[in-house]
Amino acid sequence: MNALDHLGRYAEGWTNGDADTVLQAITNDYILDDPNKGKISKDKFSNYLNEMKETVKKLCDGILPEPFMEITEVLTSEENEITTTWCAWAIPGTDIKGAGLIKVNSSGVFSEVLTYYTTLT
Repeated sequence: MNALDHLGRYAEGWTNGDADTVLQAITNDYILDDPNKGKISKDKFSNYLNEMKETVKKLCDGILPEPFMEITEVLTSEENEITTTWCAWAIPGTDIKGAGLIKVNSSGVFSEVLTYYTTLT
């Protein structure tokens, strides 16, 4: 598969809240940098997503939204066999939203840095 195929599968996994689909798209050295949870490696991703889904259920009266996540404003750039993608994301029915900076190559998605939109108090 090429980088865009991996990216598409990765987005599909997040959209559906499906860890197995995400795991098919990421490399063994994948790191998800979440300012709320720290750096998440491939072997810890399933637990991370399950915890996130439990948080969402609490906010949505025990029901996960469908889709689990909406991804919009996608912008990609390719340089030196690496595709860099920026996107906005939101979990419907909650105030949880942010942006992601994703790096992918022909081996799969190898990193994502998340941000959350929030007000400063």
